[in-house]
Amino acid sequence: MSPSLADEPVEPADEDADPLTDDEYDRYLADLGSEWEVVDDHHLEATYEFGDFADALAFTNEIGELAEEEWHHPDIHLSWGEVGVEMWSHEIGGLHESDFVMAARMDRIYDGYDD
Repeated sequence: MSPSLADEPVEPADEDADPLTDDEYDRYLADLGSEWEVVDDHHLEATYEFGDFADALAFTNEIGELAEEEWHHPDIHLSWGEVGVEMWSHEIGGLHESDFVMAARMDRIYDGYDD
């Protein structure tokens, strides 16, 4: 993961912006952890693994706080030892640079957990 991507500002997508093309998002995807993939050229998905429910819940709460701070909200799926995340920019119906910045920040949070 590139440390610089996680340090970029989360700029909201302008309603008139076009979603990123596969060539555009591939360069951002290369900077993320291996958990992330682009699905249907529309959204990012990742599954983070944990050793127990408590860590999965704590991670969910941390990324929820990040989402509130940045006003960029992913779909989050919590289960025992696992947190699934789906993210895209709803305003443009696809991927924007801000989605990848948020993903990099989630990776940074995840790096603080021991399996």
